[in-house]
Amino acid sequence: MKTPALLVALLLATSPALARQSEAPAAPRVVVGEIAAAIRDAYFDPAKAEVIAAALEAEAAQGRYDSLTDPRDLEPALTARLEPYDQHFSVSKPAPSGPVPARSTTASSGLVPVPFSMVAARQGQGFRSVQILPGNVGLIEMRFFGDFEGADDPARKQVDAALQLVSNTDAVIIDLRNNGGGSPAMVGYLVSAFVGPDTDVYNRFHSREGESREAPAQPHAAPRVDVPVYVLISGRTGSAAEAFAYTMQAAKRAVIVGETSGGAANPGGPVFTPSGYRIFISTGSPTNPLTGGNWEKVGVRPDVPVPAEGALETAWKAALADKTTVTPAAMIEATWVREALDAKPAALDPAPYLGAYGGSVVQASADGLTWKNERRPAWRLRLLSPDLFFDVDEPYRRIRFVRDETGRVTALEVLDSQTGVTRLLRRSA
Repeated sequence: MKTPALLVALLLATSPALARQSEAPAAPRVVVGEIAAAIRDAYFDPAKAEVIAAALEAEAAQGRYDSLTDPRDLEPALTARLEPYDQHFSVSKPAPSGPVPARSTTASSGLVPVPFSMVAARQGQGFRSVQILPGNVGLIEMRFFGDFEGADDPARKQVDAALQLVSNTDAVIIDLRNNGGGSPAMVGYLVSAFVGPDTDVYNRFHSREGESREAPAQPHAAPRVDVPVYVLISGRTGSAAEAFAYTMQAAKRAVIVGETSGGAANPGGPVFTPSGYRIFISTGSPTNPLTGGNWEKVGVRPDVPVPAEGALETAWKAALADKTTVTPAAMIEATWVREALDAKPAALDPAPYLGAYGGSVVQASADGLTWKNERRPAWRLRLLSPDLFFDVDEPYRRIRFVRDETGRVTALEVLDSQTGVTRLLRRSA
């Protein structure tokens, strides 16, 4: 009985010696033949796999790849040849064989493979940062989707911690602009944090072994089904990250902001050939129950198309404007923060404002003013309107300068929309 291709891949991945049968680089025709065989054996669509494999073998027989004897040339050529069939196809050069040199003269020498579990642990299971932006908007930045099976797995604990931190925010932004993908388990679980427990929105995967679903075995215990959600994407967003954005968009549970994503829908894994090449082969293909399709080659198209570098500010402003269910105080805070984000640089004569105010001091800076209260760090102030400034780092705070009947600045007033507290500090004579 033939050993399943994915099992072979795992065995070879954990034992590089099995993946290299000779020290000399294999001839291009041999390499192409092995890659064709791997595709024929593992690609999710057997009929398409045969077409791809046969095309590679015919091209190799015609000598198309004979001149590419350096793996560094053969690898990108084969990747470019295969990508039109499936955006997940990629071919990597062989892993280094032999001992690592004691001293290296190039930056790339001496690198060794690192187990993904170690990489994931060192990178927070994909969570780069979690914070609450001014205006009570939660922001979760993810660089990949970590894998987990049970509630005690590190990635599951990490996502629960991230969701707990933003559990009282008025909106949630999930930043996937630099997220290349990862585990469907994380996709399904994170989706379940924003949809009802009985909602059928999860992708179904077709493979040679049958059909599976992205729906989590244990959905999130306290889904926030009404909180506004914004998902940021770019051309770097791929695979599982696209699956999350696509599912949330199809379910009408998120506004997608940014640029069209990469268009790699079909999940899979690496297969190692006998000559040591690594090829990523898709072993499944998703279908969304709401759209009847997926995002392969076309990508996830944003609801709000903007350059990727401006996606966060765009989503943040939109979240601040979407404050229909919050208290009046929260509305004021959101309005102030949005006004600060919208503020344009303006010419400023700092002279009327400089001086001491009740134990604090206002000084000029390169692009505005600073206000330093006793020994505390200075606030950076930017002009919002005549005599009214906002705190750059905490834009829900403002400083308003007060003038007398002659037009001379005589005091400053500190305004805090979060606490509702105001303070008046008289200018020293």
